[in-house]
Amino acid sequence: MLTTDKLLKVQTLATVVQKESRHLDLTTRRLFTSNDFSWLSRLEDDPDLSERVDAFVGRFGRLQDTLGDKLIPQVLLLEEEALGTALDNLGKAERLGWLPSLAQWLEARGLRNRMVHEYVEDLAELRMALARGKELVPLLIETAENVLGLLRRRGYIS
Repeated sequence: MLTTDKLLKVQTLATVVQKESRHLDLTTRRLFTSNDFSWLSRLEDDPDLSERVDAFVGRFGRLQDTLGDKLIPQVLLLEEEALGTALDNLGKAERLGWLPSLAQWLEARGLRNRMVHEYVEDLAELRMALARGKELVPLLIETAENVLGLLRRRGYIS
């Protein structure tokens, strides 16, 4: 049953996801101005560049967390779907057409952890993780758009 509290929670999460999607897109465009990663060698000496990398990693992870751990389960409840484990919920989201690829989502999850841990240890690994992260940003944004589109069509958000 739809309660005012459930609706308010979904609307609040939808607003957060909209902002997080925009911010991740902006940061991605600002950080990856070309496919050349030679700028990584300046990371230690360029605070602005370092902050952009931090912003990308943080925003990548936040959007994934907000979508996968918060908004998708709430929307499943609105759609009268039974909740399961996080993996079960993401599998339902894939079957319902909200999530383009569960396998890529899980890869993105592991990748986020690698980007955080490799940041100070191995620039070659960080380069590979950032490059793949950039490739997976559209997955996160498309998932957000799919879920937000459903909420708009159902009249839950404008």
